[in-house]
Amino acid sequence: MAALSKSREVAPVALAIPSALILILAGLLALETGLLGSAPSGSAVEEPPVVTVAPRDFRYRVAGEFFKNGYAVDGPVETVHMSAPLTIMKYQVTAADYARCVAEDACLPAEPEHVPVDPARMPATGVSFDDAQAYAAWLSRRTGAIWVLPTDEQLAFAAGSRFPDDALGVEDDASNPALRWLADYYRETARKASRESEPQRLGHFGESETGLSDFAGNVWEWTTTCVRRVTLDRRGKVISDASSCGIYIATGRHRAALSSFVRNPKGGGCAVGAPPDNVGFRLVKDGRWYAPLLRTLREKGLDV
Repeated sequence: MAALSKSREVAPVALAIPSALILILAGLLALETGLLGSAPSGSAVEEPPVVTVAPRDFRYRVAGEFFKNGYAVDGPVETVHMSAPLTIMKYQVTAADYARCVAEDACLPAEPEHVPVDPARMPATGVSFDDAQAYAAWLSRRTGAIWVLPTDEQLAFAAGSRFPDDALGVEDDASNPALRWLADYYRETARKASRESEPQRLGHFGESETGLSDFAGNVWEWTTTCVRRVTLDRRGKVISDASSCGIYIATGRHRAALSSFVRNPKGGGCAVGAPPDNVGFRLVKDGRWYAPLLRTLREKGLDV
């Protein structure tokens, strides 16, 4: 199918704060102090190396499963305008840094398939989405900055030309759906044949043009993007759009849909297609002035 294309503008993390949220924040500020900034708690932790990606327009194939006329089709392509810079970890979180979170009882132990021989220079693997979220909260407390998992779109923005395009490039021909099935079969076979399973030291897979290191090597990265199933009518208009938050996109050489608790995707945790070799993560630094307030609200159980 010829991919649908449209343009939109987004900030790297979010757009404007809803007025209702402003009222909530104002109320909290009246009741508490110190919410606009927080000093690091516990033992000091240095912030990890980061790259800052300048604002630009980029092409992004939307994550999700798309169906038209009852058959799977490639997702639409959008031209996205990122209106603010994105600060993201240059490298994936290391096994040594994750172990420090475990040692402080803030994270559960990782379950890597391959035990790292040099934890300070190798990525943490065998971690679930929930583990990554716990680490982000711990690092935020230890540094006083706000760290969060990226969205799939943010990873695409940061990774540049290294970001995968999962399109099959096969027209949605209802009279011969076997064409798409065969294309998908050959792609999945190629993915399995090219696998290199053991994680490598930081920098082994090189950098993107933005300076992001090791993306699309053999460690897939958790995102906060939920799995979507979208049904289109004959003209490409959305009929239904259902998200499953509890299953998230991990992105590397290709996208994979994984349940939030999965640490080893080869053990049956991958929803469809070839599973990732390993799963780890890197974090985005949220520099918005109200980011500490959002974290406080979420810790209080508010959905913002």
